[in-house]
Amino acid sequence: MTVKYFAILTNQGAARLANAAAIGTSLNLTQIAIGDGNGVLPTPDATQTRLVNQKRIAPLNALSIDPTNSSQIIAEQIIPENEGGYWIRELGLYDDEGVLIAVANCPETYKPLMQEGSGRTQTIRMVITVSSTAAVTLKIDPAVVLATRKYVDDKAIEVRTYADTLMGQHVAAGNPHAQYPLIANALKEMANAGLVSSVQSNLGLSSLVQAGTASGLLATAGYFQIPGILNGGKQALIIQWMRVATSVNNGENSVFTWPIAFPNACLNTQVTYTEGSAPFTDITVPIFVVARSLQNITIRSYTGAGNGIDILAIGF
Repeated sequence: MTVKYFAILTNQGAARLANAAAIGTSLNLTQIAIGDGNGVLPTPDATQTRLVNQKRIAPLNALSIDPTNSSQIIAEQIIPENEGGYWIRELGLYDDEGVLIAVANCPETYKPLMQEGSGRTQTIRMVITVSSTAAVTLKIDPAVVLATRKYVDDKAIEVRTYADTLMGQHVAAGNPHAQYPLIANALKEMANAGLVSSVQSNLGLSSLVQAGTASGLLATAGYFQIPGILNGGKQALIIQWMRVATSVNNGENSVFTWPIAFPNACLNTQVTYTEGSAPFTDITVPIFVVARSLQNITIRSYTGAGNGIDILAIGF
């Protein structure tokens, strides 16, 4: 069967391509022209320098090497919906100097205008076989690139697949956000990362941490230290207690040492008898706190006997 539709290099195109390959330069393909052949399907002629009847010429929208044949160059142009009103029977491929490099014919198709009641986007594609694709510059002005519906659909599928893969890996990961502590192990991760002081500051706990923890001795003679921050400084309220016996000599002083010394001051003391049975006559006998200091307390009793007393003191 005779080939009816084909594309060929023009004599000028073949010469320019051969020269580019020989001296190591590039042939810059930039435009496609469209014609109607004056109403007749033309036969491409290598001597042509222009189309039979050109209707449109515009920059290429795509230029690439055929992925299935490295000797073929595919040039594409997209005619928008708002252009038309003519038949398409012939195609011409031009370089950046306006020289017709290749010419082709194609199955006759009408490109309608919207005003005619129908409109569509038309993709024109020329496939040219050359001896050296390396001599052809595959460069397109990004300002005129238009994507076909198939290209957009393919890319949408590609992006969706990529996003699904990333999300699947993210969900499957044991700890996809390593920059954030895990709830179940947050305190340990904060400590390992050296963030304890920052966390305490953010929670308003810095002063509490600075105050420290309570300490004491729970015994008959004991004490309890309650830490705190007062006026910006660390302080500890100290409560001390003890059960002792007064002197058997009437009006004689007895000195008792605190379980621990008060660092700063002994603020207040309370002394009471500990008589355990009737007739409780000691409650009418005076007992005095003669003196108190950081280290001890001095008690004077007028019972004339060694009586038990409880002492409670507060200081810091």
